[in-house]
Amino acid sequence: MRKHALAAALLVAPLIGQAQPAAASTVTIDIDNSVKYQKIDGFGVSTAFRRNELIKALPEDKQQEILDLWFSREKGAGLSILRLGIGARPAGSPYDQMVSIQPDDPGGPTAPPRYVWDGDDNSQVWMARAAQRYGVNRFFADAWSAPGYMKDNGDARNGGTLLPEWQRAYANYLVQYTKFYAREGIRITDLGFTNEPDWTAGYESMRFTPEEAARFVKVLGPVARAAGVNMVCCDSFGWDQAKTYTQAIEADPEAARWVRVHSGHSYASPPTSPLPTDRNTWMSEWGPGGSTWDEKWDDGSGQDGMTVAQAVNDALTLGDVSGYIYWLGASSGATRAFIRIDTTTKTYQVSKRLWAMAAYSRFIRPGAVRLGATASDPGLKVSAFRNADGSRVVEILNTGTEPVTWDKIKGHGRARAYLTDENNAVAPIPLRDKGVTIAPRALTTIVLG
Repeated sequence: MRKHALAAALLVAPLIGQAQPAAASTVTIDIDNSVKYQKIDGFGVSTAFRRNELIKALPEDKQQEILDLWFSREKGAGLSILRLGIGARPAGSPYDQMVSIQPDDPGGPTAPPRYVWDGDDNSQVWMARAAQRYGVNRFFADAWSAPGYMKDNGDARNGGTLLPEWQRAYANYLVQYTKFYAREGIRITDLGFTNEPDWTAGYESMRFTPEEAARFVKVLGPVARAAGVNMVCCDSFGWDQAKTYTQAIEADPEAARWVRVHSGHSYASPPTSPLPTDRNTWMSEWGPGGSTWDEKWDDGSGQDGMTVAQAVNDALTLGDVSGYIYWLGASSGATRAFIRIDTTTKTYQVSKRLWAMAAYSRFIRPGAVRLGATASDPGLKVSAFRNADGSRVVEILNTGTEPVTWDKIKGHGRARAYLTDENNAVAPIPLRDKGVTIAPRALTTIVLG
């Protein structure tokens, strides 16, 4: 497979009363089909902490619109991974606290378990079934904590650690959760036992050191594998911090055989280099900080769509991630979720953060492989992918303030182009004489073949 040089001429808009420059500078983009990086598992969103209840409270037509925005490849983002929260709180807990499938101590770690399954699981079963109708088949169930009676602090919240005598019971508990979903016709493909094990939070949280996590992996691994579920570990609160967990697991051959996906978040540190493993890796949670609802594409707030687009690009190209899962899909109030739901008016609003993800997730499909891609202009962040059907996707994030023309699409087969910026949400844009304009401060998606 040969290397294609993609030449782009820089367009300089004429100022009023001035002549246009005689010649435009040139930018070169190289797509190297022979250079192959990570395989893509997909892009997803989290629905933990009972946020689905907000969506279910909307009129049915609004519910359908939100589902389309998340999962439709024609109307929305075409997301392909759904991250579910395994609850640990007592029965009757209020909104924002996930109820456990075994809310009460059965009488000790060796006592027969007393599971409770309502077929709803904090409205997550409803959402998973809806996702299935769009073709989603990757369901990642993740526990923020064990129930409080299994921990040394007696509380599912505020950190604490898993008591050694409860390790096997906790492993069985997690796998039983996947079996309940199987009963509902939903296959949990990926299972995590910890969320941010290096961070103590006032909500559901539980601590593991890297060495403790590696030891528990060897308890859960055989049980999960017997149930046909992949294990994911360890969702550290930063990407650099996740490396210590990956190193601890990879250093233990017995632990390493059970973990199929290594994961980390982007709060303490973003993905700037790969995790130290040959396994697939996921950026399994991140959303920008802040205290306001922001719908803008590019306002310099750090909460806008441009910020999310750059985060996705960097995770793919610097972190070599195979999966990217955003936090959250929808919420209420001053949220940085993709969608804000107004529980009083029964309406919703959509931020440009959703469309920043959609420009990637709609076109880069599970099974795609990232190709080599470089640009001579450092203001262009370029990534390229080959899907399983042979089509190629080129993502061009123009961080500069001038437009660029890609005029060398000839020889690449049928081409389509889409623009995402303040006024466009993955909107088709015209090709002129086999060329396309790459707008400034915007994300342009090119689909070839």
